[in-house]
Amino acid sequence: MQPARRSQKDVDQHYLDTIVNPVVFDDHADLLDAATVEQLKQLFPDGQAQMWGVVPGKGNVNVSRIKKMHPGDWVFFSGDKRIYFGGTIALMWRNKELATRLWGTDHAGSTWEYMYALSDTRGFDIPIEELRGFLGWNPNRNIMGISVLNEAESDALQTLLTLDAAVATTEQADTQADEAAVAAFDGELERTSQRAQRGEQAALKRHLLQGSTGLCALCGRSLPGTFLIAAHIKKRAMCSDDEKRDLANIAMLACTFGCDAVYEHGYVAVAPEGTIQVSPLAAGIPDVAAYIQEKLAGRTVSWWTPNREPYYLWHRAHTFKDAPPA
Repeated sequence: MQPARRSQKDVDQHYLDTIVNPVVFDDHADLLDAATVEQLKQLFPDGQAQMWGVVPGKGNVNVSRIKKMHPGDWVFFSGDKRIYFGGTIALMWRNKELATRLWGTDHAGSTWEYMYALSDTRGFDIPIEELRGFLGWNPNRNIMGISVLNEAESDALQTLLTLDAAVATTEQADTQADEAAVAAFDGELERTSQRAQRGEQAALKRHLLQGSTGLCALCGRSLPGTFLIAAHIKKRAMCSDDEKRDLANIAMLACTFGCDAVYEHGYVAVAPEGTIQVSPLAAGIPDVAAYIQEKLAGRTVSWWTPNREPYYLWHRAHTFKDAPPA
């Protein structure tokens, strides 16, 4: 969790300088060592990346927290009572001279020398009150300094926001360690709730599918029921019991040929009045972008109703891959 309140003039300027306008590596080759430049260019072939940094803090208070940060971790920017921006740490390094050039120094003469480059960034609009309640924090807790969530909090936040898996980094994966972890896993392989959940899913599909065929809510194709699923408009894990029982509004039929996946992973959303909203991040995955362009772009969803809008709104705020705020 990276505090960065844009209502503060200097923070907003830093955000504009190195997030809205990515840093061009060749412009700072005189301050970047060759190994860092090589890694950055491997990760960002276009020669530029969004960057941020952390000050050591008084008495190096932040250093122990920084050591818990790793490439592949998600970072969320918070400020003015909201989570508004996030992305994956692609690379970390320390460079006091470059940080000073990019951002200057703070009132204590320190600079944000523990630097990181970000990939797969997107915008969010999550009130801090919602985050506190979801993670079980104290109602008055604020994100005052750089902080690292524990594993349970991280897993919960990943579920809430449908975060993508980390992109590849220049570090080699420890395949043997991963295999050992899988072999040593002794948790439950099947959860007792799955049968009830499958039953609920079947009942929901029967409610939505009135015959042997139905229309995909997103692409509008008429398909056999085998290729349609009852897709929750709002992520099921985040629904209250009353919302789960709102069979008339909580779900829609979505086809397994792609519509369910692009909606679930936030590459499309349903805007007010039913128009399909396409994520700007879809362009980075050509096959996904081609599917959306061919089947979904420009369509209006007939399933949209005022009663379903609160669920579509939740999806737009939490799952849709919105552009980073400028």
